[in-house]
Amino acid sequence: MAVEESGMFRIQQTVGTVLCCKCGILMAPNAANMCVKCLRSEVDITEGLQKSVIIMYCPECNSYLQPPRTWIKCELESKELLTFCVKRLKNLNKVRLIHAEFIWTEPHSKRIKVKVRVQKEVLNGVVLEQAYLVEYVVQDHLCESCSRVAANPDQWIASVQLRQHVPHRRTFFYLEQLILKHDAALRAIKIKQMDHGIDFFFGNRSHALKFVDFVGKVCPIKSRNDKQLVSHDEKSSTYNYKYTFSVEICPICREDLICLPPKTALSLGNLGPLVLCTKVSDSIALLDPLTLRMSYMVADQYWRIPFKTLLSSRQLVEYIVLDVESMISEVNVGGTTYALADVQVARVSDFGKNDLIFNIRTHLGHLLNPGDYALGYDLYGANSNDIEIDKYKGLVIPDAILIKKSYEEKRLKKRGKPRSWKLKSMNMEVDNSNRKLDEEKMNTEYEEFLKDLEENPEMTFNISLYRNKEYQPSEMTDADDDGPLPLDQMLAGLELGDEEEEDNNNGQGMSD
Repeated sequence: MAVEESGMFRIQQTVGTVLCCKCGILMAPNAANMCVKCLRSEVDITEGLQKSVIIMYCPECNSYLQPPRTWIKCELESKELLTFCVKRLKNLNKVRLIHAEFIWTEPHSKRIKVKVRVQKEVLNGVVLEQAYLVEYVVQDHLCESCSRVAANPDQWIASVQLRQHVPHRRTFFYLEQLILKHDAALRAIKIKQMDHGIDFFFGNRSHALKFVDFVGKVCPIKSRNDKQLVSHDEKSSTYNYKYTFSVEICPICREDLICLPPKTALSLGNLGPLVLCTKVSDSIALLDPLTLRMSYMVADQYWRIPFKTLLSSRQLVEYIVLDVESMISEVNVGGTTYALADVQVARVSDFGKNDLIFNIRTHLGHLLNPGDYALGYDLYGANSNDIEIDKYKGLVIPDAILIKKSYEEKRLKKRGKPRSWKLKSMNMEVDNSNRKLDEEKMNTEYEEFLKDLEENPEMTFNISLYRNKEYQPSEMTDADDDGPLPLDQMLAGLELGDEEEEDNNNGQGMSD
């Protein structure tokens, strides 16, 4: 508008055209004076590039061979497989890669087709772009580990022996779900369930080391390793060993009552000495239920001065709450809400026998109301021979320490009904030496583990839940049923396939 107002005019620029020196059509001028069709007929920039490639595929572990000896696990039409296919092309450095994409083929055809688009500078600086098709022929070939397993399933190189010296298997049930969530035992040749733990067998020492490192990140452990000479070639001076990693998991479990040794209590800022274990990960979270003080103990600190539990979760006693008097408002300790309160409780087993009532202090003041049921440790009637208690002179031991609120009434309403979710299980072999004696015990402990998941939503953050197809919600659902486990959020649409569900049922029979 400013140019028109000033009275000036603009000269329209025209783009000149020339005739193609081959076919004679009008075209925009370029350095070669040829149209695109004639230029492609004269020059083929894909000449010398591979159009057919043979790749090795292991059907057992779904991996592809990256020469010389590396096996890469890839899914069909995945980004990783496309990168692998492009890297297998030779002389691709002579051109510029612009784009690559899969062309659909039947999965059983043993063919993978990739459309590649490249650019290259040709006559007199003209840049020509061209697309061509590369066909990959897939040939089945077992990798070293899979061929070793096929020849002899017991031919392992390294084994990891997980052990925990406690009278229950709650830790291993939870650890199993963590391993499945993170595919930590994906390289395991065989998994065997033992009396006090689980044995994992690997075809490579590095896989066992990686697994031990994973276990050390999710629970406090101490490990030692040993090796045994299998064979020795004097001519080539090569040695073949079998490696064994012995891993002991800390015997402290969640909800255990502990009496800390004096040195340990002093190092933790005079904590306790009677404390509760609220969480176990790579460190141990200890809570003083009388003062709401919390401290964390790392694995090295525990194994320097190890200690045992005073009472475990198998010794919990059910109490009924008669009166609650709150002391302070709710406080957040270590990401969990607690509130101190003075409560009046009585053992459920004493009803109709005596009038014994206990006045105690608890950290569950925000959860308990008169008439509720709670589980706790009966220190009034317990016969403890822990030598650590005798080291504290003048220690006042409370009559009871409450651990958690009891949801037994809701369990009775849902007894016999299937859950709306289910868990996956590892495919484990079972040591049948004491299987008959432990089968009922295992079923009971696994059911207790499932109840813990329902009552403690924080335990489900690191594991995967799957929808139970057999579950049918009842029309008469209690409106006030505030179950602790938010199923809609935790399931997230996950379902087990038919084959996985069948494996899960088989593994469930072994694990329970």
